[in-house]
Amino acid sequence: MKSPLLSLPGAVPAEGRDEGVAAHYGDLFREQRALADGTGLVDLSHRGVITVTGSDRLAWLHLLLTQHVSELAPGQATEALILTAHGHIEHALYLVDDGETVWAHVEPGTQGELIAYLESMKFFYRVEVADRTEDFAVVHLPAGSIEEVPEGVTVLEAPHGRDLFLPRADLEKYAAEHGPVAGVLAYEALRVEAHRPRLGFETDHRTIPHELGWIGTAVHLQKGCYRGQETVARVQNLGKPPRRLVFLHLDGSDVLLPGHGTPVRLASDGAEGRQLGFITTSARHHELGPIALALVKRNVAVDAELLAGDTAAAQETVVEP
Repeated sequence: MKSPLLSLPGAVPAEGRDEGVAAHYGDLFREQRALADGTGLVDLSHRGVITVTGSDRLAWLHLLLTQHVSELAPGQATEALILTAHGHIEHALYLVDDGETVWAHVEPGTQGELIAYLESMKFFYRVEVADRTEDFAVVHLPAGSIEEVPEGVTVLEAPHGRDLFLPRADLEKYAAEHGPVAGVLAYEALRVEAHRPRLGFETDHRTIPHELGWIGTAVHLQKGCYRGQETVARVQNLGKPPRRLVFLHLDGSDVLLPGHGTPVRLASDGAEGRQLGFITTSARHHELGPIALALVKRNVAVDAELLAGDTAAAQETVVEP
């Protein structure tokens, strides 16, 4: 779904998973600084939007999600995962209940598969699941923003900012009145700086929540049974995850950033050494320079110098080994 904000001056379309919105509007670092200062907004209208209504909505979702939501208060935002039977991450939801409806946004293009799974699990519960992506656009206001939210618009408030479920027909008008608009590259750079994982970037087909630090924020360890809980409990109580998320400071002399999937090796082994992990997201930060998140084997020493492809990388611990 192509955003109307791509018609704004300087807009450069994003590619890959973020296709449909702008990567930037001509000045990446200015856009980052604006968001870091709590001004402007980000067009995330390519993200999927789903709603769940019905009197059983919270009790029902509580049985399916990794998060404790059976008593979720109106206006309280949270994040949650859906796991496979083996505990691998399948979906990530960012949700809020407005007292009558649960609103959630998810990764672009994943809402269809998610809704199909939810529909298959309805049974006798009084719930209705709907894809609202065509009607509502997600707009992000950064932490510290004092921009007004239109009356009646549902807001998901998180530590890094507020996500608005804005009627899609109002997107251009709202952006004109509450900009400047920043592209997703600025948003992603601040996400990497904050070590926040993203489905499809920091995850692959075998990622478990412990590897990314999602325990606590998206996984509640004191709730009842859900699909994949056995793996979560076993790793939490008896073992360690096989991999861990790290934050990397990249050598700034390289022109190109290492892309998603770039092998990570020990610097001492050189570019032909054994692969120990891979880059998940890389970005250019307005203060830190080139940075990245990577998944590496748990036993990689926390002080080891690394190589991301041919680029030297110094690591910071995100998930403890």
